[in-house]
Amino acid sequence: MVDVLRDGHWRKLPWRRLVVGDIVKVHKDSFFPADLLFLASTNQDGVCYVETSNLDGETNLKIRKALERTWDYVDEERAKEFQGEIQCEQPNNSLYTFTGNLIIGKQTLPVTPNQLLLRGCSLRNTEFIVGVAVFTGHETKVMMNAMNVPSKRSTLERRLDMLILILFSILFIMCFIDSICSGIFINRKYWYLGLTSDVEDQFNPGNRFLVACLTFLTFVTLFSPIIPISLYVSIEMIKVFQVTQFINKDVKMYHKETNTPALARTSNLNEELGQVEYIFSDKTGTLTRNLMEFFKCSIGGVIYGKGVTEIEKAAARRNGTGIEEMESPAESHEKYFNFDDDRLMRGAWRNEPNPELCKEFFRCLAVCHTVLPEGDELPEKIVYQAASPDEAALVTAAKMFGFFFFRRTPTSIRVRESHVEKIGRMQDVEYEILNVLEFNSTRKRQSVICRYPNGRLVLYCKGADSVIYERLMERHNPFKDTNRDHLEYFGAAGLRTLCLAYRDLDINAYEMWNEKFVQAKSALRDREKKLDEVAELIEKDLILIGSTAIEDKLQEGVPVCIETLAKGGIKIWVLTGDKLETAINIAYACSLMNNGMKQFIINSDTKEIRDVEDRGDALETAQVIERYVAERLNESLRQAVESEQTQTGLELALVIDGRCLMYALDPELRGTLLKLSVMCKAVVCCRVSPLQKAQVTSMIKDGAKKITLSIGDGANDVSMIQAAHIGVGISGLEGMQAVMASDFAIAQFRFLTDLLLVHGRLSYLRISKVVAYFFYKNLMFTLTQFWFNLYTGFSGQRFYDDWFQSLYNVVFTALPVIIVGIFDKDVSITNSRKYPQLYKAGIENIFFRWRILIIWAISAVYQSVILFFFPIKAIEEGKNSSGRMLGLWDAGTMAFTCVVVTVNLRLFLACNFITRWHLISIFGSILAWFIFAFFYSGFRNPLDKQGNIYQVIFVIMGTWYFWYAIVLVPVASLALDFLHEGMRRWFAPYDYHIIQEEEKIKGVERDELLLVESPRQAPEQSLELTGLHGEMSKHTGYSFDSPCFDSFFASQEGVSMSQRSYDIARRASMRVSRRQSSDLGSDSPPPGHNSLI
Repeated sequence: MVDVLRDGHWRKLPWRRLVVGDIVKVHKDSFFPADLLFLASTNQDGVCYVETSNLDGETNLKIRKALERTWDYVDEERAKEFQGEIQCEQPNNSLYTFTGNLIIGKQTLPVTPNQLLLRGCSLRNTEFIVGVAVFTGHETKVMMNAMNVPSKRSTLERRLDMLILILFSILFIMCFIDSICSGIFINRKYWYLGLTSDVEDQFNPGNRFLVACLTFLTFVTLFSPIIPISLYVSIEMIKVFQVTQFINKDVKMYHKETNTPALARTSNLNEELGQVEYIFSDKTGTLTRNLMEFFKCSIGGVIYGKGVTEIEKAAARRNGTGIEEMESPAESHEKYFNFDDDRLMRGAWRNEPNPELCKEFFRCLAVCHTVLPEGDELPEKIVYQAASPDEAALVTAAKMFGFFFFRRTPTSIRVRESHVEKIGRMQDVEYEILNVLEFNSTRKRQSVICRYPNGRLVLYCKGADSVIYERLMERHNPFKDTNRDHLEYFGAAGLRTLCLAYRDLDINAYEMWNEKFVQAKSALRDREKKLDEVAELIEKDLILIGSTAIEDKLQEGVPVCIETLAKGGIKIWVLTGDKLETAINIAYACSLMNNGMKQFIINSDTKEIRDVEDRGDALETAQVIERYVAERLNESLRQAVESEQTQTGLELALVIDGRCLMYALDPELRGTLLKLSVMCKAVVCCRVSPLQKAQVTSMIKDGAKKITLSIGDGANDVSMIQAAHIGVGISGLEGMQAVMASDFAIAQFRFLTDLLLVHGRLSYLRISKVVAYFFYKNLMFTLTQFWFNLYTGFSGQRFYDDWFQSLYNVVFTALPVIIVGIFDKDVSITNSRKYPQLYKAGIENIFFRWRILIIWAISAVYQSVILFFFPIKAIEEGKNSSGRMLGLWDAGTMAFTCVVVTVNLRLFLACNFITRWHLISIFGSILAWFIFAFFYSGFRNPLDKQGNIYQVIFVIMGTWYFWYAIVLVPVASLALDFLHEGMRRWFAPYDYHIIQEEEKIKGVERDELLLVESPRQAPEQSLELTGLHGEMSKHTGYSFDSPCFDSFFASQEGVSMSQRSYDIARRASMRVSRRQSSDLGSDSPPPGHNSLI
């Protein structure tokens, strides 16, 4: 309900009854019911604070300011007098743009996004506001953004569709052959068939074509079990269980600091996680923590800050040199601030060579921003609500340097300045904010025009070095070159840089410019473009102050994670908007690149390109860059091919910036870029836009036909996440947009190790086995029917009772394959992490190749022959206890019993890992058949109208043929599979076969049974263990304990587990001589690789 002004009074109405033009009142902590034009609020100067977490996940408050003309429409009497006309754009899904005008009388006022309150946002720190409904219902911006994440299907599912088509083809061929043979076979000479002249059309020899057509339909029904309809249901059940019980509840992917577990937002892509070959990763907030800290700065050509970054430490280790790291005093440490230099702290900057420039630097930090202060106006208690961590770090730095920003109104900023005149003196200074030229991805800068108390007009500007340097005054910038060197130094240290500049303005020139600015703000068409053009008129002739350097540290475990994934055959690309030097050093720090790699760097920052740019000819510049990119790509590809041929084992790396990438992605050069990039182990793309991230991802996905995974944490990563086969969102500090667009959500990059190497690999292994087994058991069952019709003149006579056939897939073989799909695993989880090389089987699709399916098909054909002809021969010779011959239903029941026993034992043979659930399901399914047979044939019942099966099971169980058959037939049927498995393990073992032998020979320690709810369990771990089995268990699934693998519960109890290893690299020698296995050495696992179980 919301207060709506109707008939001059506030009335509570449901949201659905709102119409455009209604005046509404929204109270504190309530949600806006529609997109509202903000008229007035109870706060001073017509401002209100809104929280937009439902739109972009950002919890920091945003300030909105009403037009000054409407400030007084706050009470009921004034609100009902409001009359005006709103002219605005059509409803659209752009959350951050709005173009419109408010016409009151003869006055036209421009309306910007700053006056728009969007549905889904909530009001904070304001008693109430009054607004006019602009868009309602499904025309609101949030509703027009309401769309589902693009539906994705795994590669294995698409191959499964092809397999189903093949099975349909086999079904058609079988039915076609049998129907033709039926038309040929039918003849009145077989007098015992009773084919008289009045026989029904299906058996009338006088019309063989009709006989063939009708028999074809009969065979379609008879052979229909070859199509595994229940396969899709079983797979979906398996995937949902994997997601809800394993991925979502894996404590190894639970982040205790943020109380964030892993979240699978779809179950369609579980097995796709086991086949990823390319990972595309954002840098900030994904590889790094996105917890910005003001670390260093350059003022007037002098570097300040003594700290050493992690990148510098990594570079020193790489070069074999050491860096002496000095500990910072505790007083200089605060959130967003990690700066140590006594030359600037506690007012010491007054003694520097350029104190006035230092003062401008600090004032620029304190004034040029859009940060909102919250809480008490004390330095130790105030909280800054910033649109980005970078802004919070800069404002915090200003506070620590003695320029404490503590209050903001729509027209002013108040700063408490310390040590300006002399040590210990403080004064509150109010700066009037005249204009704010906001930051966007095109401008790459932000400017504020403010008036000092003494009347001084100044423009402060901060932004990327590339745009600031273009707008510097040619003279009066003596530190320009020095500062550029400092920027390169900061970039090499992995720091994020911004340049700061200012310009004193003449009042007359400013007023003339402001008129153009107001006109641009009032434009209904191309408002953003016109505002940018007007901003260019004043953002020039700037004087450089210096630059800031902010550190964004690597997340915990990122280098180990990347190194582990690389061993698994996964290639990792970093796509970032940072500078080239920063991106390269981050790549070194996280072990993506190393000195042993041959690097190809394609960078537009060359002397030739700069010279052309200085001439100002855009067309010539584009031609030069395109020619340069083509030459560098072709030369790099030639060198890569030569290196691959002459230097075996040499790893390649490609580094390209966004400007060159724009030309490299053109159709003419796209193929060359693709060939070069797939040869590289690591690729770093810097200064790239969100669109370019998606284009690069699509290039590999569609061009190289490889399985791709994109991971990011911000709104700029959404397009990349949606373009990849699998999108992974990190719930970081840039909102939840990436998570909302993703398929899987994790809290830290390092959790990819478990997500891919454990859950993904095992899901692929299990689903592949399930699909192949379904194909085998249905084909084998149908072929027994096919062979039987060779004996019945292709008449379509059924070999099994209808209920046997109907329950074959639903009851007698359904549960075991689901249990295998949930719990089967080839090696322990510890070894899954220790030997990431096992993951390559999924990349190469070893377990779902056509060759594997052909082997299963050969097994099905062989077993169908055994399962049909052995019982048939037994029936031909067999007699019951009364001396009578056994008949059709005796043979069918005996054969069906052998089929149920054989297919269940075949699955038992295929299991790598046996739990109680395997035993219960497999032998329980066999027992279920006998129980059903006893009841079904023990009584005359309406299910068996013809009495075909009545007492059959008891008759055949009274003969010795039956007991020989259910023992010998399954043994003979499975002999070929047993021989194949043995030959494979002895002469061509998979990698996991060798690990299994190591686990068998050395043994894997198992602790005593432990309760999940341990008395020593920390309170924080309660969420981690929610939903896990609360029982004393010897063995459960792969995410839990098992008889022969490391204990998950033991790790929760703090019991140390011994690390055993096995040299998988010597697998080839194992093939030559099994006796060498006892001499294999051991490798230590990478640090941080602990046991999940």
